[in-house]
Amino acid sequence: METTPIGGADFELNWPQQLFAQEATSVLSTSIGDWESRCEWLLIDAFTSSSPVDLFRARGEDPPEVVRVPTSRRRSQEDFVRLLIRQSSQLAESTTRAPYWLERRTGTSRGVITPATVVRQFVQMVSDLEGRGYFEQVFGKECTDDPSDVDPSSVLELHLGVANLWPLNISRLADDHDVLFGVVEVLHDLVSRPRSRSFHSWNQCGWHHSDFALEPGRRLYRWKVNRLLDRSDLGLSLADDGEDTGRLVAVTDDARTDLARSMASRADEGTGDRVRHALALFRGRTTTEHDKRSAVVALALVLEERRQLLKDSLFKKDEGALFDIANNFAIRHQRADQKTDYDPAFLDWVFWWYLATVELTDRILARSQGTAGA
Repeated sequence: METTPIGGADFELNWPQQLFAQEATSVLSTSIGDWESRCEWLLIDAFTSSSPVDLFRARGEDPPEVVRVPTSRRRSQEDFVRLLIRQSSQLAESTTRAPYWLERRTGTSRGVITPATVVRQFVQMVSDLEGRGYFEQVFGKECTDDPSDVDPSSVLELHLGVANLWPLNISRLADDHDVLFGVVEVLHDLVSRPRSRSFHSWNQCGWHHSDFALEPGRRLYRWKVNRLLDRSDLGLSLADDGEDTGRLVAVTDDARTDLARSMASRADEGTGDRVRHALALFRGRTTTEHDKRSAVVALALVLEERRQLLKDSLFKKDEGALFDIANNFAIRHQRADQKTDYDPAFLDWVFWWYLATVELTDRILARSQGTAGA
């Protein structure tokens, strides 16, 4: 029976729950390097307090009557990590604080943070990740014995065409949002999580990081950036799925965000590739009216392939109405008799209508295939 108390502020995650569970599982399955050090670093990196790593270390120091046999030191520590994995969905994620007394009394809230605050907190977040070795794979380590020959500013300039961006300057990024957003996207592609580290004491050099993993680093970066953007009125977030993963996209309401996420994570290559491309065209930060029209056309072609399915499943003439929109307005064929004087906002409505209809046909197909196989 487990006696270790799990939960509360001492077990608050600085990561999303699922990412912690996956990384902990990965550490448990590894047989390379110093396993105990990897676990310690994971618990230090993922939690806001030292309690989890302290308990992990204590498991390795349990007296023989507790661990039963001397060789069970690692097993005792593994059991603790497995306990954290099993209870990961119950662990609190670090969140914005609850309202204070005056805010509750007056019914006011802190409201959204300003773009300038977004920049300050973003620079602080990047600095914290840099200190934890998340950019060391690309930028190298300023070691006293072996200094890095990589200039981070040159790396960023290679990607963005803008010089002297590193170290990040708050005033410069606040004055030019295009540069800011470019840096946000580039750093997403450069970040990686170090799963191992070793301490170099000579001349106070500090920690060296290694065994880098791109996907968990990028997932954590997106999670942190999006939590920051969610508190602003910039109307942007880093896409988590689709061909525009790691790119800033326009934010919609929760229902449409969930629909876009579901459609972007499709497993099928044919239709899925076209749907993901349509999403990338439509929701990009610099999307134009032409891009949106192209996105609608891409979805219309998917529905055209499923026209018979729609005809069989919908009420009479309903399927025709779907295509009348695309054919009678200047969206697809650009004929002289088509309506061209519509508000561009009309494209937003058509896009989400068509995307929801593709999702509907997915469910109809899944149901019919399930029936056929029954």
